[in-house]
Amino acid sequence: MGQKVNPIDLRIGINRWWDSIWYAEKDYADNLLEDLKIRKYIKDFGKKRDAAISRVTIERFPERINVNVYTARPAIVIGRKGTEIERLREEIEKLTNNKKVQLKIVQIKRPEMDAQLIAENIAEQIEKRYPYRRAMKQAIANAIRSGAKGIKVSCSGRLAGAEMARTEHYKEGRIPLQTLRAKVDYGFATAITTLGTIGVKVWVYKGDSMDPFEIEE
Repeated sequence: MGQKVNPIDLRIGINRWWDSIWYAEKDYADNLLEDLKIRKYIKDFGKKRDAAISRVTIERFPERINVNVYTARPAIVIGRKGTEIERLREEIEKLTNNKKVQLKIVQIKRPEMDAQLIAENIAEQIEKRYPYRRAMKQAIANAIRSGAKGIKVSCSGRLAGAEMARTEHYKEGRIPLQTLRAKVDYGFATAITTLGTIGVKVWVYKGDSMDPFEIEE
């Protein structure tokens, strides 16, 4: 039951806020398409530079757009003397028809507990032919060591080049998916290998909270 719904979506308004904060009627489709383009460009920007970008939040106002980039390596996104962040801001303004964009970089203090970064890291290791079981167990150990109260990692596909696709998962601690006050972070990534794609899902339980504006670490 709990695995059929995205844990983040289920907790919006309880201990998690929307990643896009704006209201529109006639321009809804255009704004949504803009948000998708902004997120894709920033993720591609981070992937090329190995900047470990987890998520992007967008807040729209009549005269400007606020974009918050959550990353474990802010120095790479900012660049020397702010050159990279300025270039990134200019490219985002082009995607939004030259609207004024205010870009903010938010550092993720404990990337070992960020579900999206964990999933992307495991997928990257699988693409480099690193043993998937070892990658999963290392990620679990690092998350528990960093303070996570529970973590579950699942890999699906032709694991280790097997003829038939299968799913393997490892778990440590608690993952209360149906407890709404539980802060459960969720991440998904795809490893593109020569034998097909492998999907990686990660659930991280960080404790209980009822405050959607609580500062994430």
